Amino acid sequence: MLGERLRRRLAGHSNVLVLALPRGGVPVGFEVARALGAPLDLFLVRKLGVPGQEELAMGAIAEGGVRILNHAVLDIVDVEDEEIERVAAREEAELRRRATEYRGERAEPEVRGRTVVLVDDGLATGSTMRAAAAAIRQRGPAELIVAVPVAARETCDLLEREVDAVECLRTPEPFHAVGIWYDRFDQTSDEEVRQLLARAWSGEVGPPPESHASSGGQR
Repeated sequence: MLGERLRRRLAGHSNVLVLALPRGGVPVGFEVARALGAPLDLFLVRKLGVPGQEELAMGAIAEGGVRILNHAVLDIVDVEDEEIERVAAREEAELRRRATEYRGERAEPEVRGRTVVLVDDGLATGSTMRAAAAAIRQRGPAELIVAVPVAARETCDLLEREVDAVECLRTPEPFHAVGIWYDRFDQTSDEEVRQLLARAWSGEVGPPPESHASSGGQR
């Protein structure tokens, strides 16, 4: 459904690139890329969870050294600066691990001048998506669209001020969490991510994405 909405929106557009946020955004991004006939790649971003309440995002980090802090959360939880730095260091290590796990020696995709569709499985606070969008913005896309199946309405409103467009199928109230709006919300594994990327990069959903020349369970 999300892919079909985007296909109608982007009819006549060329040079479209779908970037999925792993892990959960990859199965969704694969279907979006297939609907668009566009290349699929990853954009790596990690949530900074509040210590002891890791599902609550106090911020996020993304490729390119971007860090976004969620001050609405930090204003109501007691987290010292040193704890934020410890969490950030741990998540930076996981971001590097995933880059190696998923891409190997493959370079990051080139986004300059392209229509970029940034996909995840849903948005709650939006911290990870905001970090990803900020990092992509620095790389000069022609247009940046955030696309998700389900999201909190206030998060969509916030993102609409930071990207060119937000495409979201549903904004239920009350929202609570992404997973409760799926019939099936199994944990996406590293292996599933690798398999979907291998299928995409073999040309199953669209042409392989153009990369920088500098480096050689279903939901």
